[in-house]
Amino acid sequence: MIIFEKICSMKRWFILSCFLFAGIISHAQTDAKKTSLPDSTKKIVQAEAACGQCKFGLQGKGCDLAVRIDGKAYFVDGTSIDDHGDAHASDGFCLAIRRAEVQGTVVDSRFKATYFKLLPNPPAVKPKSANR
Repeated sequence: MIIFEKICSMKRWFILSCFLFAGIISHAQTDAKKTSLPDSTKKIVQAEAACGQCKFGLQGKGCDLAVRIDGKAYFVDGTSIDDHGDAHASDGFCLAIRRAEVQGTVVDSRFKATYFKLLPNPPAVKPKSANR
């Protein structure tokens, strides 16, 4: 009888630990990006997007996403440089200025993005050959 009680107690601990583990794993899942859907009541703005330090000359530590709207550059809150691929790839934010559709507001000289969509690169234009 004592062995049976120990086995039942071990089963209870095992089941409890499985539920706790499942709860921890499900809680660790990342939430959907807050910047993935536009607000239909607000205007979508076309902006240039790049690394603020590498391409826009902003002061900061490391590489951080920034947008340039109407000639003024702002660091971005609400999405990060790593959310949009490798920043050091040939078309990455540290080596290229990309186009983006954004929504948000400027607060304390930072762009608080509520929507950020990186637009595809335009196709490369092949130069016309001088020899015909």
